[in-house]
Amino acid sequence: MAFALHIFDEATTGFLAVYNPTVTTLRQRWGWFPMPTFEFRDWLVMLIVGCGLLFCLTPVAARGMPGLRPLAWIYAVIMFLNGLGHTLFSILGHTVASVTFPRPAPGFYSSPFLFAASLWLMVRLRRTARVDFQLPTGD
Repeated sequence: MAFALHIFDEATTGFLAVYNPTVTTLRQRWGWFPMPTFEFRDWLVMLIVGCGLLFCLTPVAARGMPGLRPLAWIYAVIMFLNGLGHTLFSILGHTVASVTFPRPAPGFYSSPFLFAASLWLMVRLRRTARVDFQLPTGD
């Protein structure tokens, strides 16, 4: 739900007007920079499909499918860093020196939900981890 809220937040606050120029500037600075630029419709459809896929995987993940654990960790870390980025850029008022925006940054309002949801997921993943070895007890 936090990711869906974040998609709505970014879509309604002009995220791509900051993201695309930032990526273009970083590509000029570092030719290897791997992030793509997007048109609004393509970006929004991709995020909605991704969010829908995550919703569909929820029952499978809730049953504890082991193969999803590494993906869940990656997702949780990315969402944590995403929320951190929106917060940091809101404080700075820019992404790179040439890309400024009025504060807060687009997508900032849903950042606390990304933090909370990603931390909750990390805690749940740690609590449900299987222990396949026993530590020595010293007996």
